[in-house]
Amino acid sequence: MSSKLEELLWVEKYRPKSLKDIVNQEEVVKRLMKFVEEKNMPHLLFAGPPGTGKTTAALALAHDLYGEEWRKYVLELNASDERGITVIRTKVKEFARSKVPGDIPFKIVVLDEADNMTADAQQALRRIMEMYVETTRFILIANYPSKIIDPIQSRCASFRFVPLKKEDIVYRLKWICSQEKVKCYDDALEVIYEISQGDMRKAINILQAASTLGEVTISNVYKVVGLAHPKEVREIIQLALAGKFIEARDRLRELMITYGLSGSDVLKQMHREIFSADLKIPEDARVILADYIGEIQFRIIEGADDEVQLTALLAKITLLGSKTLR
Repeated sequence: MSSKLEELLWVEKYRPKSLKDIVNQEEVVKRLMKFVEEKNMPHLLFAGPPGTGKTTAALALAHDLYGEEWRKYVLELNASDERGITVIRTKVKEFARSKVPGDIPFKIVVLDEADNMTADAQQALRRIMEMYVETTRFILIANYPSKIIDPIQSRCASFRFVPLKKEDIVYRLKWICSQEKVKCYDDALEVIYEISQGDMRKAINILQAASTLGEVTISNVYKVVGLAHPKEVREIIQLALAGKFIEARDRLRELMITYGLSGSDVLKQMHREIFSADLKIPEDARVILADYIGEIQFRIIEGADDEVQLTALLAKITLLGSKTLR
């Protein structure tokens, strides 16, 4: 490989540096580019699921505004670590009160995971945003904007980020593989997308981890994420439906030991497989299976034993197969 994995995470290495390089957020980028053109901006609130480009967009906006020396004018804080009122009243206030010479008359404070800030800290931040608006603009980043108090939300222009499309994630992963001289397969990249659910950061991390095993194949992807191959999970369901209860139970135990899966992990994969086109069962059987899995999931979350509950699930699936499929 062309770079040592321990030197730099691919997520940071291949983070877009400019707004024009951000994909799948066209409306957001279009609005932010106007701020760059005008060299002015209000306080901003970036909201949306993890890994959709919120932090990247904030840093890219700063880069496009200030140029290569943008870090001199940006204070970046992770509010989940530094979320107390003391940080807001000291570090943020000290940074916000000083003026900046040059074409851009303000600095930027980026508060990542702002929805984790305490209520007192948010109240203090509200006052600072009012007092120092001439010299400092804030970009608040949140997965759950409802946790941010209304007075702060009303002072910000809101931007909603959406999960990335399959084609955008797969294209980017292919490009990273070409840069890192890693051999990858299209079906493996599609599996990474399915696991990441539109989270580009998660997708890149999975790709990097899978590449340490050699080629990026479906098998290696499932190994690094600690999940069983869907085919193996599907076979367990099919064995139970065919009345082979003991064989299905033995295969399930072997699967959990091999991949180190918890009961919840197995249930999530089973839930995904019952809606797969590869599992040839009637529609009403899928409905009953979904109901079974939901009930067992609730029991496990409440503290029931994983093995006992999964065995009970296989027993129910076996009884269902005997009534409806044979």
